Amino acid sequence: MEYKNIILEKKGKLALLTINRPKALNALNSETVAEIDSAVDKIAADDNVLAVIITGAGKSFVAGADITQMKDFNSVEGRKFSRLGNRVFRKLENLEKPVIAAVNGFALGGGCELSLACDIRIASSKAKFGQPEVGLGITPGFGGTQRLARTVGLGMAKELIYTAKIIKADEALRIGLVNSVFEPEKLLEEAENLANTIAANAPIAVRMSKAAINRGIQCDIDTAIAYEWEAFAECFSTEDQKEGMTAFVEKREKCFKNK
Repeated sequence: MEYKNIILEKKGKLALLTINRPKALNALNSETVAEIDSAVDKIAADDNVLAVIITGAGKSFVAGADITQMKDFNSVEGRKFSRLGNRVFRKLENLEKPVIAAVNGFALGGGCELSLACDIRIASSKAKFGQPEVGLGITPGFGGTQRLARTVGLGMAKELIYTAKIIKADEALRIGLVNSVFEPEKLLEEAENLANTIAANAPIAVRMSKAAINRGIQCDIDTAIAYEWEAFAECFSTEDQKEGMTAFVEKREKCFKNK
């Protein structure tokens, strides 16, 4: 697929996905969501990519879903658009490789929801977050009612959604919506440093840790622990486990092969 609204680049073991509609503040229309879908498939199929960064071009991460497209929707069209966004964001969330959202500006509505589908969020000091949909007469439609509560807690999520208020990066950090805040000129560098730190570890173990966390958080603790011990046991069938532990014992640098 030829991309018009996103840029997909490789930087060593990393993939950098940039939402690239700066004149529209990177708002998500159907075409852009479909391009993200295609990019996630490409990243999933590339064994040389071990971590992913998502950011936005210009002054915005993603300022929301495209209101100019949505304003004349009927309920059937609204359902179709919501299902598309939810399907693609769920695919992103289930991607085996860790995904970091480098939030460089507005992350509102669908933009906040895109960041929530990522594993880790770091933000520019100029970033702003919010789910302002009720002020437009709709609910969040790309997973915001579900992932926000799982990230910041029920009460805070309800306050943000019911009030439609927009919060700054320091408040997002305080409530646990983001992990770290950096000056704008340092954001991508810090995102790459974090991604490369992750990519330096055993890729299979990282993937299995992600799966255990994502599956376990959805169920009771006994079932979740069962997922963990299966993941733990499976690691002992990998070459990387042998390499990691042998290198530790021999006090030398490890060399993981993703096997």
